[in-house]
Amino acid sequence: MTSLGHDRYCGELLRQTDLFREALAGADLTAKVPTCPEWSLGELARHVGRAHRWAGTIVRTRATEVVPDQQVPDRAGPADDEPAALDAWLAAGAAELGAALRESGPDARVWTWAAEQRAGFWARRMVHETVIHRADAALAAGVPFEVEAEVAADTVDEWLEILAFAQASGDEDVAELRGAGRSLHLHATDVAGAEWLIEFADDGFSWRRAHEKATVALRGPLVEVVQVFYRRLPADSAGVEVLGDRELLDFWLERASF
Repeated sequence: MTSLGHDRYCGELLRQTDLFREALAGADLTAKVPTCPEWSLGELARHVGRAHRWAGTIVRTRATEVVPDQQVPDRAGPADDEPAALDAWLAAGAAELGAALRESGPDARVWTWAAEQRAGFWARRMVHETVIHRADAALAAGVPFEVEAEVAADTVDEWLEILAFAQASGDEDVAELRGAGRSLHLHATDVAGAEWLIEFADDGFSWRRAHEKATVALRGPLVEVVQVFYRRLPADSAGVEVLGDRELLDFWLERASF
């Protein structure tokens, strides 16, 4: 599913990168990121910039197999003590990726790590990669984090698609997300239609957009639900509520990684 369309994803890539850069502006780039404790803010910025450049190289060269890191131009990025240079490097990488994606169109055949072997995969993936790491940056820098409703809802859709792919591919943690008779409901209280039902079966899980009673429900504003679902905020955060079997939600969150 690519619900926003290729042009929208290309535009969102630049917009989300600009917002990511705004979150970093004036921040201590050596500060640790609570949600990615192995990284400083500067390392988080370089991770995002490297992801953009890697995806851009794949799309630009129409690579049909994985591109090694050493083949990605200007991958290293400047040091933490060069914030202006880091900012410019982030902007340039996103612009290069956006240009490559617009030139290729969504259907150009390229390598991806998923079943979908199209450039459109990278447009969507890099938007949501940037959105979630923008949440990391905002938490570390102590600045607000907001996401437009359509983008936030698509972030949840894409994450569920990734997890379903991971389960089908034999990922050990995700493979444990099974057990018939249980279900999880995500309910955004501020956006009409932003609800998801995840149902467990003996052979895995399935999901759909729906408003139905479930074993456990996670309710709250969409931006808060997204952050809990991506394990950027704890499920007992003030902005959300958990109704029903909290252990099932914890069971999901502990294993829903890829």
